[in-house]
Amino acid sequence: MKRLILPFLIAGALATLAGAPASAAADNDYPTTARADYVLGCMAANSQTRSALDHCSCSIDVIATILPYDKYEEAETILSMRQGLGAQSREFTAVKGLNDIVADLRRAQAEAEIRCFR
Repeated sequence: MKRLILPFLIAGALATLAGAPASAAADNDYPTTARADYVLGCMAANSQTRSALDHCSCSIDVIATILPYDKYEEAETILSMRQGLGAQSREFTAVKGLNDIVADLRRAQAEAEIRCFR
């Protein structure tokens, strides 16, 4: 009887291990340059200290668990376009769908603030 159970336990353990990298990959779809860019900007706003490095690194990690990279990139692009002048920047401010994308990023940033900076 024990010999019949062992293969199922091994198969279950292997299935669990096989699923772990996929989950980790899903949480880590942000390119290193995007993470580094975020951390550098965050540190510039938070005193360029070792403590700021820890908090800012934590922050982008939290954001990455909440918001897929493609949504993060969309929101960052919208925010960048809003900084321009003229009619084009106003177009990026007036569209409700774009506001929703930015709001998702703001919510992720707020959660990161709570988890990492307190």
